[in-house]
Amino acid sequence: MQFIGKISSFAGKTFTLWVLLFAVIAYFSPEHFTWIGAYVVPLLGIVMFGMGLTISPSDFKEVFTRPKDVALGVIGHYLVMPLLAFLLANLLNLPPEIAVGVILVGCCPSGTASNVMVFLAKGDVPLAVAIASVSTILAPIVTPLLILLLASKWVDINIWSLFLSIIQVVIIPLALGFIVKKLFGRQTKAAVQALPLVSVIAIVMIVCGVVAGSQEKIATTGLLIFAVVILHNLLGFLLGFLFARLFGMDLAKQKAVAMEVGMQNSGLGVAIATAHFSPLAAVPSAIFSVWHNLSGSTLASIFSRIGEKKTPKTEEK
Repeated sequence: MQFIGKISSFAGKTFTLWVLLFAVIAYFSPEHFTWIGAYVVPLLGIVMFGMGLTISPSDFKEVFTRPKDVALGVIGHYLVMPLLAFLLANLLNLPPEIAVGVILVGCCPSGTASNVMVFLAKGDVPLAVAIASVSTILAPIVTPLLILLLASKWVDINIWSLFLSIIQVVIIPLALGFIVKKLFGRQTKAAVQALPLVSVIAIVMIVCGVVAGSQEKIATTGLLIFAVVILHNLLGFLLGFLFARLFGMDLAKQKAVAMEVGMQNSGLGVAIATAHFSPLAAVPSAIFSVWHNLSGSTLASIFSRIGEKKTPKTEEK
């Protein structure tokens, strides 16, 4: 099990490399990966089940000890990214399928990797965990409502169907993982070591399926989608940071909110687009899942070098 743990740790640290590599392979050899498209939902369910195995009641402690900070973080997340997506879709006059895809990823809950980025950034990790957890739990209600509000200009939205999809691919697997951990705590400790490897494989497969299924349309619209995704993500980080500063949060909290606002559960965006819209609508989420790990790692490195101003120490009497 120790050997598997080492492989899993390596896979987690090199996650972005594997996603990029296999996305390129899927683009040039789509015939080998198109079959994965039918399995996007169960693959995301596996990722969320694994996340459920790592959740504990203490993750929600901050909700009760710092309700204002958590609430501001969640509000910032569900305010900044959806509105940014809507503005970009309109200002850039995006084609309908791409516009819907950008809005989808903007309306998703916080990303599964954001907490790691906050840790690397030397930010407020407990606050980040609480924001991510609450935004995920609220997703079945908030995400469909936001999609209905912002994307109905381009497509017809079945809000009940979206609600059921998010329950199916996010809440049920999370709950099952949490229950399994509570019932078989000792056994799951060993299994958790393999989670990064399982998650990497599942996300790589999801991205490959989306890229292969939309290869022809990516060839004609890929640069536009890349540009919008990058702009969306970077503006999300910036506005998330400024949002936290506006409400008087300290630097560690600002780092946490910036990461939780700018990083999305893009796998959910892929699943929703695949199940309810079109393969092309899933491409912004697939690209986001690659890009936000690159940008998040870079921002975390920059943030880690920025510390609070130190006050002179008073001499001990």
